[in-house]
Amino acid sequence: MDNKQHKSGFVTLIGRPNVGKSTLMNHLVGQKIAITSDKPQTTRNRIQAIYSGDEGQIIFIDTPGIHKVKNKLGEYMVTAAERTLREVDLILWLVEPSTFIGAGERHIVEQLSRVKTPVFLVINKVDTVKKEKILTYIDAYKGLLDFAEIIPVSALKGANTDQLLSAIFKYLPVGPMYYDEDTITDQPEKQIAAELIREKALMLLEEEVPHGIAVVIESMKERQRRINNGGGSAHEQEAPDNTIIDIDAVIICDKDSHKGIIIGKNGSMLKQIGTLARKEIEDLLDCRINLKLWVKVKRDWRDSEFLLYNYGYNKNEL
Repeated sequence: MDNKQHKSGFVTLIGRPNVGKSTLMNHLVGQKIAITSDKPQTTRNRIQAIYSGDEGQIIFIDTPGIHKVKNKLGEYMVTAAERTLREVDLILWLVEPSTFIGAGERHIVEQLSRVKTPVFLVINKVDTVKKEKILTYIDAYKGLLDFAEIIPVSALKGANTDQLLSAIFKYLPVGPMYYDEDTITDQPEKQIAAELIREKALMLLEEEVPHGIAVVIESMKERQRRINNGGGSAHEQEAPDNTIIDIDAVIICDKDSHKGIIIGKNGSMLKQIGTLARKEIEDLLDCRINLKLWVKVKRDWRDSEFLLYNYGYNKNEL
């Protein structure tokens, strides 16, 4: 393909918590990058995922959901989401199929009205409603902003996502490949491993626990598994199949009562979290993982700039 026709650019996904931003981004790039959960405010950092195709390259930025701020962590999340609006070539605003436009949606409209960046309205989860109702939802939203495109999709089922990709490329400028075509994220392996552990905790724990947890990877080291040669001695063999990554991770919670819930009776809950997380980390890194989990209490960590910085949330971006 002629280089002059190659398009590339940055696209952000915004929306209220739990509208399916991470699920859509994962589907579009064809691999799990961002964690997903049915609980709101799952995404805490801006996560970049890269789609490379014949038409060009799209760098997707999945942001935390825009919501009412309750602590410094919430302030960080909303600031991260709103700042991206001025830094990208295109904005995808995800909403659920509904005719009700609440205060949260109107706050987002207010933010979007201040930027010149083209905005797509993406009505997600259309697999959950009757097809004949979709036009009604489009009518409810179309007067709020001058949308560049309005596209109904199902991130979960993949419906209309090809149409969405094609539309995105129409609005991107001619540009270079920012990343190698095999690169699918800019996130360090440590960060992805920590997020996968947090995802499993979100999935398994009681409702009152998840927003009070963070996951910190304290150590992540690769080694070669020792192979017994049959003669009674063992040696290290340099082969991909023998690579093991040892990960020591800590789940941080802010209440003593939560620590007991996370650990579970005789360590059963912590073991479940570790088993599920280990499998996904192994799939991601394509090697064996030895995962060890601990739980620590750090009271009010979500209101401590020092602790937020230590747990991977850059206080300089607040």
